[in-house]
Amino acid sequence: MRNKGHITLFVLFFFVFNLAMAQTQLTAPGATGTATTEYPVFPETDDIFVFCAESEGMNNGSLLMQTELEGTKTFLWEKYNPATAAFDFYFSESTEAQESQISSLENGCFRATVTQGGTTIIRRGWVFNNSISATAEVIESNCESFRLNGSFNSSPMVYFDLADNSELEVLKDIHVEWKAGEAKVAAVISPQVFDPPAKNTDYTLRVYDRFGCETKASVTYESIVTKAQFSIDFGDQQGKDENELEAPLTVNFTNESENGDPGLYEWFFFKDLDDIKRESENTQQPIDSIMIVAYDVNPTYTYEETGTYMVKLVSKKASEFHTCVDTFYLENYITIQPSFIEAPNVFTPNGDGVNDVYAVKFQSMKSIKISIFNRWGKRVHFYESGDVRGFGNTYTATVWDGKLGGRYASPGVYYYVAVGTGRDDETRRARGFFHLFRDKD
Repeated sequence: MRNKGHITLFVLFFFVFNLAMAQTQLTAPGATGTATTEYPVFPETDDIFVFCAESEGMNNGSLLMQTELEGTKTFLWEKYNPATAAFDFYFSESTEAQESQISSLENGCFRATVTQGGTTIIRRGWVFNNSISATAEVIESNCESFRLNGSFNSSPMVYFDLADNSELEVLKDIHVEWKAGEAKVAAVISPQVFDPPAKNTDYTLRVYDRFGCETKASVTYESIVTKAQFSIDFGDQQGKDENELEAPLTVNFTNESENGDPGLYEWFFFKDLDDIKRESENTQQPIDSIMIVAYDVNPTYTYEETGTYMVKLVSKKASEFHTCVDTFYLENYITIQPSFIEAPNVFTPNGDGVNDVYAVKFQSMKSIKISIFNRWGKRVHFYESGDVRGFGNTYTATVWDGKLGGRYASPGVYYYVAVGTGRDDETRRARGFFHLFRDKD
């Protein structure tokens, strides 16, 4: 019975001791990352606690030893000295509190020992203040590209095997990232950026590691390039379908270039595409495809003839060592439709707002004569112009309202004759009968 009592007491003591061991832990408040030692000789493993520091020399490390042991106990803190391969005294306190904390710690291995009577519990942990610094600059800037040149410095995290004092290093797995605003630019330290932006742009280099520590460095790219761009509108024909544009066509060009130098813009107005093709067919030499060159910021040009036309804008930016040039072409040709004349075969001048006038429609005409005759050959309407400036502008002058001397003409068959010269120098003719219908009075 006596031996059995001793066994029971030993088992109870062993259980209480292991419970106290299990409930005693070493933590690192404020640590941003952790790792585990990989000692080649020492048989145990220890936690590695990483604290991010804004700059080298800042000591943010902190360790907290907590235990479930009650009553007065002693907390002994020691720090490993790699010069002697032994632990030196760091701090000690006797307290009834169930925890002890040390802060503002330098890099190194700390050992915490809590003692109460015959109970001794030991914990170890490595502390590292992890700082990263970075710089950023723009180099090799020219018209085609520039280089973002980054560099960084990160203090190594070195620990020692507690058995043979051999030196080991914690791998940080450092990454880099360049951004312009929220747009990712590159993931290498010194990327070359092609097609530079035409405005000053801020770039940010972010350097970060697997422990959540990071730093940023910013640099402004001062643009030496320009981006040519323009838009057009068709003046009084704006809103028309692009397949219905006629000559003369006035086109307003709005310069939307970025970072171009005033006074260095060049507008190239090309000849009609068919004319260029015809000229090139008759020679093996280069041909001049340019009709005119303008130097205005926002030119206006009137196309007097039908055809298919292209326009390009050249924008320039001059700096100390470079003059950068960019060119922009119209996305689609300006197509001015060939001349034509056409007329309806019926109209109803009854005041209902539908087909109340008779209009001979013409497009891209230079000159036009329109005559309308009744069935006895008497001319009842005449219009003539030697400088037609758009059907829309001359609509009221060309139409017949179906009246003679202020009174409605008799219903019946009438005859029209239209002849003129188009802006493409083609002679256009049209003639035919049409019917005038009107409700009886």
